[in-house]
Amino acid sequence: MSETRIPGQELQDEILKTVRKSQEAVIDAIRTWADTVQSIAPKLPAVSMPLADRLPKPEDVVASAYDFAEQLLASQRRFTEDALKATAPLVQGKGNGHAAKATTAAK
Repeated sequence: MSETRIPGQELQDEILKTVRKSQEAVIDAIRTWADTVQSIAPKLPAVSMPLADRLPKPEDVVASAYDFAEQLLASQRRFTEDALKATAPLVQGKGNGHAAKATTAAK
């Protein structure tokens, strides 16, 4: 059985692979930085921020932002798919000459 590949899929795979490698390198750098900061943290004076207990946790902010982005992307995908469905008769008509006749008649 032959595998059907979408044009550009290899390029997309390569881009994703490169992004993942870059992300891993950044995470390694952040871990190194965090370890360094933690090693000197006991020497730093404690800082109190008023109302800090009322702020959302960073992981909650990230989760909320990505949930919103996911919903927005899904909405855009539905919109694009609906637009493709709405224009399908024009694309389907291309092979049988209807679109060409309409274009010629419009001139």
